[in-house]
Amino acid sequence: MHRRAISAMVGLAAALFVANPAVADTPVPMPPDADTLNLGESGEVLCGDPSGSKFAFHIYYNSGENGAYRNIGYSVYDFDALRPGDGHTHALVFCGGGVSAPWPGSGQYIKNNAASGDNTHYKYMARVYYNSGYKGNQDAMGPYQHIDQFRNVYNENASFQWTV
Repeated sequence: MHRRAISAMVGLAAALFVANPAVADTPVPMPPDADTLNLGESGEVLCGDPSGSKFAFHIYYNSGENGAYRNIGYSVYDFDALRPGDGHTHALVFCGGGVSAPWPGSGQYIKNNAASGDNTHYKYMARVYYNSGYKGNQDAMGPYQHIDQFRNVYNENASFQWTV
């Protein structure tokens, strides 16, 4: 086989692998209190400036990483049903804020309302899924990657997972 043909086949295989977000990698282990941490960390961690948060995934109400956002530190099985151990389920909501008026999406549920995301983790892939339980279509972001507008889960998103 010619060198060009081999290069083309390798390039095609790589493009297909990258273009297929359904290829899921190994999930990152989570602490048993992940829901509690995602719901109950201090306001600065959850709702502070994403660039300064120790939580490395940032999900936004609007396209282009605009509007209300929420910093997320651990995988979320269902944006509408986090279980922090208090016997109740809690929905994850976008943070309120804005200089003169609340940002668009402030206080809204994240489930089925997110348009973009930003992964500031140095090592892990961030995956946002159409369905709860890390199922269905997804948009995946590599380390230090963002998506200005979700292609597969735009305003139809139900879970989030870190993968290796």
